[in-house]
Amino acid sequence: MKKITSYQNPYIKELLKLQDKSRARKKQGLFLIEGKREISLAIEGEYDIETYIVAPEIFSNNEEQLLDFTKSNNCIEISNDIYQKLAYRNSTEGIIAVVKAKTFSLDDLKFTSKSPLIMVMEGVEKPGNIGAILRTADAAKIDAVIIANPKTDLYNPNIIRSSVGCIFTNQVATGTTEEVISFLKKKNINIYSTTLQNSNKYYEENYTKPSAIVVGTEATGLTEQWRTQATQNINIPMEGVIDSMNVSVAAAIVLFEAKRQRINKPIN
Repeated sequence: MKKITSYQNPYIKELLKLQDKSRARKKQGLFLIEGKREISLAIEGEYDIETYIVAPEIFSNNEEQLLDFTKSNNCIEISNDIYQKLAYRNSTEGIIAVVKAKTFSLDDLKFTSKSPLIMVMEGVEKPGNIGAILRTADAAKIDAVIIANPKTDLYNPNIIRSSVGCIFTNQVATGTTEEVISFLKKKNINIYSTTLQNSNKYYEENYTKPSAIVVGTEATGLTEQWRTQATQNINIPMEGVIDSMNVSVAAAIVLFEAKRQRINKPIN
C-alpha cells in the first residue's frame, strides 16, 4: 500500500481542492466521500471508486473490514494529521473514497413503476434542505428526485453529509426548469406545484397516478412556469401567524400523503 506523510504532496493538494472547490470537482469529474456507511451506499448505487485514502489507526482494528473496502481498488495510507486535514466531519472513521461523478442526466432516469412518484425541487440552494429532501425521498422510496435550476453542486460534502448518503440511494437528475417540465409532460406525469396561487389543499388531490411534487425556495417559491404548467397547484393549510414552512418539511408532508394514498390504493 502506498503511503503519503507530507501535506505538500501534490496528490494531497488535489484532494483538498476536491473537498473544498466545486470547480475542481466538475473539472476532474471526481469527488470525495467520507465514512464507511456513505461509501457503502455509493458502492450499492453503482458509483465507481477510484482510490481509497485510509488512516489505519483511525479506521478500525478490523483488518478484514478494511480489505472488503480496498481489495479491488487503489489504496493509499496517510498519516492521522493529513487525514484530519482532509476530513470534513468532526466524527471521523479513517476512510475517504475518491469517486467518479455521475452526470445526473434526465435521459438516464428509469422507471419500473407504471405510476412513478417524483420529487422536484426548483432552485433549492441550502445543502441542508437538499439533504433532508433526499433522506425523505429515500424513506418514502419514491422513483426519482429531480432538481430544476440547480444552485448547488450535488457532490458538495455538506449535501453528502446532510443526506446521510441518500444522494447515492435515490435516482437523481438535474436540468433547467424548461427541460424538467418538458420531460414530465413527455412522460405524462402530472405536475403538482406547491404554491398559494390558484391552489387546492394538498390532501384533496389524487396522487395515485404518475405524479411529480414540485417545491421551490422558501424565499421566492416557484417560478411562474411551474404555476402555469402545473396539472394542479397545491397548498399546505397553515393556521399560525407565518405563511410558509421549511421546504424539506413541506416536501415530506406532501410526499407521505401521496404514499398514504398509494398504500390504500396499490399501484403496480
